[in-house]
Amino acid sequence: MLVLVQVATHIMDADYYLTQLTMSAYYILVILGLCALMGYAGQISLGHAGFFAIGGYTSALLTTHNLIAYQESTVLSFLKSAGVLVIRQGLYGNEILHVHPWAAALCGVLLASGIAYLIGGPVLRLKGHYLAMATLGFGTIIFTIAIGTDLLGSADGLSDVPAFPLLPGLPVSGKRAVRVENYYLAWGVVIVGMFMLLNLVDSRVGRALRSIHGAEDAANAMGVNTPRYKLQIFILSAVFASVAGVLLTHFNGGIGPSEASVMKSVRYVAIVAVGGMANLWGALIMGGILNFLSLRGYFGSFDDAVFALILIIVMLFAPQGLLRLEMRHYLLRFLPGFKGKTEEAQ
Repeated sequence: MLVLVQVATHIMDADYYLTQLTMSAYYILVILGLCALMGYAGQISLGHAGFFAIGGYTSALLTTHNLIAYQESTVLSFLKSAGVLVIRQGLYGNEILHVHPWAAALCGVLLASGIAYLIGGPVLRLKGHYLAMATLGFGTIIFTIAIGTDLLGSADGLSDVPAFPLLPGLPVSGKRAVRVENYYLAWGVVIVGMFMLLNLVDSRVGRALRSIHGAEDAANAMGVNTPRYKLQIFILSAVFASVAGVLLTHFNGGIGPSEASVMKSVRYVAIVAVGGMANLWGALIMGGILNFLSLRGYFGSFDDAVFALILIIVMLFAPQGLLRLEMRHYLLRFLPGFKGKTEEAQ
C-alpha cells in the first residue's frame, strides 16, 4: 500500500503529498501509544501533546543552542572529542557548536519518560474525569512553559533545527531531495511501533492491561499489579509521543508551542475514539486519514472545531469507534421503528 501511494503521487506529479503523509506518520506514533493507554489499560490522557512537546523542544534546544563560546572548557572539550558535541554551519554562515542529534533525541525521550514516571504514580491513582483533568493540567503546564520561556523561543518556537541522521546517508529532513526516502522512513518507524504494540497486547502484559480496563478491582484481587502495569503503559505511551516529537521536529526543522496545546491532545483522543478505543489498526487508519486531511488544510480555520465535533459525535453515537460500528445496533438504538420491522421479518 505504501509503495502504491508513493507511485500514484509520482505518476500524478503530486509528490508534495508525501510531505503531509510523512508528518501524518509521526503523529500516528502518538496516537498508537495513546490507543494502547486508553483502549487497553482504560486510562484517559488529555496531556499527550505535552510529552510530544517535551521530546521535540528538548531535541530542538540542544541542537540549536550555540555552545561555541564555551568550547575551551574541560567538559565541553571532552564531550566534543567523544562525539557528543558537533559543529555545523548556521543559516548565516556562523559556526554552531551543539549537541549531536542522537544525544539530543535520547535526552528528550529520557526526559519525557522521567516526567511520565514522576507524575504517573500519583496521577494514575485517579479515575474517570479526575484523571482526565489531572492530565489536562499537565498538558496546560507544558504549553505555558513553551509559550512563556524565552530560551524556547516563546510564541515563535525554535527553528534552524538540523536534520536527524537516523540512518547512514538518510537523514530525517523535510528537504525535497529526500522527500521520498523520508516518506518510507517515517512509515517504517510506524510499522516498527505497530509491531511492538501488537505483540504487547497479545502478550501476558496485554491480557493484564485488558483485565485492568475491564474490572480494575477484580484484576487487583486476582493478583495483577495494577499500579505497576498502569504506570508502565503510561511511560511507554509517553515514549512513543516523545519519539514522534523528536522526529517531526527535525523533519520540519523547528517546533512551536501549538504542538503542546490542549487542542492537540484533544485531537489525539478524538482520533483514537474514531478508530476504536482498543483497535490499533483503527487508530492507524483513522490517524492517517484525518491527519492528512488536516495537514492539507481541508478543514481550514475550523480545524480544531472539527476534531472537537468528531469527538462529541463519536462518544454519542459510536463509542466503540466508527470502524467497529454495527449498523444494525445503530438502527435498533436510534430508530425505534426499525426494531418492530426486524421482528416482523423474523
